[in-house]
Amino acid sequence: MFQPRPAAIAIVPHQGKVLLVRRANPPDPGRWGFPGGKIEPGETYMDAAIRELAEETTIRAEALHAIDTLDVIVRGENGDLKFHYVLVAVLCRFIDGTPVAGDDVHDSDWFDPAQIAANPQIFLDRVAGLAARALA
Repeated sequence: MFQPRPAAIAIVPHQGKVLLVRRANPPDPGRWGFPGGKIEPGETYMDAAIRELAEETTIRAEALHAIDTLDVIVRGENGDLKFHYVLVAVLCRFIDGTPVAGDDVHDSDWFDPAQIAANPQIFLDRVAGLAARALA
């Protein structure tokens, strides 16, 4: 049986857009979502968000505060649990850098909220709302 895994995602608004990455690994390979990943033992969710952001995009930012918490529960065709992540969405202030795809991602780029809401390949139902709140 799976235990929920804590993870952090970095919400990085900059110049009217928000940073997303295209995932390389399960649970959603090929889909776009916020940079992030598992929280390591002894690591805070804010530190995890910044670490994952740098590893996946090379962008430097400052973690400000949590803005939401989301459950990502993925089941197989037979209903068996495959993944359960509890994601802490962390609002981050952009410092510098140009997005470059790093580990665990195929691509990274800036998106405006309208692009996010209209793209079926974007991961997480609430991603457009998080992006819009980050830019408000």
